[in-house]
Amino acid sequence: MISNRMHYAEAIHWLFGTQQFGIKLGLDGPRHLLKEFLAFPKHGIKVAHVAGTNGKGSTCAMMDRVARACGKRTGLFTSPHLIDYRERMRVSGEMISEKRCAELLSEARAVCEKLETHPTFFEITLAVAMRWFNECECELIILETGMGGRLDATTAVPADVCVITPIGMDHTQWLGDTLGKIAAEKAGIFLEGVPAFSSPQEPEAHQVLEKEANERRSPLRFIEEPLEGYGIALAGTHQKWNAALALAALHSLGLRLGKESVVEGLGKVSWPGRFERISSDGIEVILDGAHNPHAGKVLRETWLAEIGAGKGTLVFGAVESKDVTGILAELRGLTERMLFCQVGTTRGLPTDELVKCLPGGERAECFPNFSQAMQAARIYGGPILIAGSLFLVGEARAELLGGEFLASAQ
Repeated sequence: MISNRMHYAEAIHWLFGTQQFGIKLGLDGPRHLLKEFLAFPKHGIKVAHVAGTNGKGSTCAMMDRVARACGKRTGLFTSPHLIDYRERMRVSGEMISEKRCAELLSEARAVCEKLETHPTFFEITLAVAMRWFNECECELIILETGMGGRLDATTAVPADVCVITPIGMDHTQWLGDTLGKIAAEKAGIFLEGVPAFSSPQEPEAHQVLEKEANERRSPLRFIEEPLEGYGIALAGTHQKWNAALALAALHSLGLRLGKESVVEGLGKVSWPGRFERISSDGIEVILDGAHNPHAGKVLRETWLAEIGAGKGTLVFGAVESKDVTGILAELRGLTERMLFCQVGTTRGLPTDELVKCLPGGERAECFPNFSQAMQAARIYGGPILIAGSLFLVGEARAELLGGEFLASAQ
């Protein structure tokens, strides 16, 4: 028994305090922590590792839901959370309990205090999730990378299949300032002899992925066509490509993908904050964390197909280090008006900075926070699109659906 066991609120307070250690890219630290915490996957457990710039979460959610429909007990690790920290780890769709989460964080703290270099928030979260997945006897673990791939903590976990979703420009201060450099970081998850699958990529990224796979002797296959003939519960034609990618990866792991399982899995898949439609006091609200230009382009295509141009109100907020100019260029003219607000995190960009990123001729009303922007949007009426940052989406979900927004930097 651990004498200094924390209650859940205390454990979360301690964990969020570890963000002071920042982001540390590298595998030695995570490997050491996973070993000390007995958190490497047990023998026989399959692991799917998913990297990419956009669509990672949706693809992971599809893999998880279809695998469950096939009768598999799954562990799903994703980031960031929108409202509740425990969203990051689920077993067969269920979040870890507050009690067990607090117990494992207490044990993790004891381990961390003995280590020469203190693990980061993300590394600790990964270790807790992996240990819990072992306890729950998961048969398949699906890991979404936090950032990049080559030096991301999730890469310390041996994988049985590697998956690359569409690559775009994001996290350039960490991953490089060209598509090729970013693709090389994503390709860092490839392993010798381990099958790899990729969405269609821009030529520069495609070429780099092929070279990296060849060097690592990793059999890489690019998805050549979207999945047709199945209903997918997630909006947007791009989800057909994500579905094809997800099924290819599951098939390589030996899952028997019967039609009924695929129909059930894709028909019931849920991934909050990605063109998520909710009703708030009779007004349709759509949440989409379009936090880079590629995601903005996909949002634009989906909005035009589902809603139509020039309708409703955009409530927009972003965080520092993002290509806000590129995002707003994609969202230009999508709605009748734009409302800017500062995201409620330490990284939230002030509205005067957002205004500087507006395309020529565009105007926006500015508000100090989401609540006030949302009040104004309600007066205009629906539909209301909330986009620009997953942190903003989390803040919005907490206010509209109930819950306490707890933002993290990782």
